[in-house]
Amino acid sequence: MKVFARIGLAATLLACTTVMAAPSAHALTAKECHEKFKEAKADGSLKDQTYKAFKTATCDAAQPEATKATETKAAEAKAPEAKPAETKAAETASTAKPLPASAEGAVFPSAVSAQYSKLSAGKARQKTCLDQYNANKANNANGGLKWIQKGGGYYSVCNTRLKG
Repeated sequence: MKVFARIGLAATLLACTTVMAAPSAHALTAKECHEKFKEAKADGSLKDQTYKAFKTATCDAAQPEATKATETKAAEAKAPEAKPAETKAAETASTAKPLPASAEGAVFPSAVSAQYSKLSAGKARQKTCLDQYNANKANNANGGLKWIQKGGGYYSVCNTRLKG
């Protein structure tokens, strides 16, 4: 019985070693990379290389070429196509950012409140926007915006307008 247990253990160790020695189908995890970095540091093969440089050269390089090609294609697909010169000129002429779609009915202050004139410019804009936001809550005039939200909340839009 002990012989079979030893054979099973040996087979398990051999399988684990084979799996670990085979090239991975993914980039190394941060933990695996850090372990490799510690080993390289211990054996002195790092020289003056930082962890970031080691990770870029060793761990990220373990990513297969097929995956890198797929990522490159995805990045190219996301890149905007070349536009005609007149379209680019029209875009640069209007430098104002459009409001988030939900900000259509929102009411914003037109200028920084005089009561905050002794504060820094950023703090004065923040407090002015907050006062208007709270006043709008009572009248349901925030245009569906929350104070802070992904994609630009009330504060973001208000602050941009007051910087104007």
